[in-house]
Amino acid sequence: MQSYTIGQAARLLGVSPDTARRWADAGRFATHRDENGRRLIDGHDLAAFSVEVAQSGSDDEDTSYTSARNAFPGIVTAVKLGDIAAQVEIQAGPHRLVSLLTREAVEELGLQVGMQATARVKSTSVHIDRV
Repeated sequence: MQSYTIGQAARLLGVSPDTARRWADAGRFATHRDENGRRLIDGHDLAAFSVEVAQSGSDDEDTSYTSARNAFPGIVTAVKLGDIAAQVEIQAGPHRLVSLLTREAVEELGLQVGMQATARVKSTSVHIDRV
């Protein structure tokens, strides 16, 4: 499972690294240390926390969000596979994006909950890029 540094988690959550550190210190999500002493967050934990933050509305800091060039970097929060089609959900800051694509595309990209991904929006289509 992929893990994220505090800085990476902050970017995916749309907050400053200081805010992410305060949330970790307050026990809002669990962290562990790597061999170099850096604090890391498990991808599954970050995915669940990103959904919680988005559902709770704005928090203690004013934050701004952008969709520069219609790209929404975020974290995969759900993957539902059917026989032919699949549904992938990405939490990008306060934005929840859902894309319907082929099962084959999901498998080729290796998309899993907790992974970093970018949703790209063109008209009514959402394309997923694995980071």
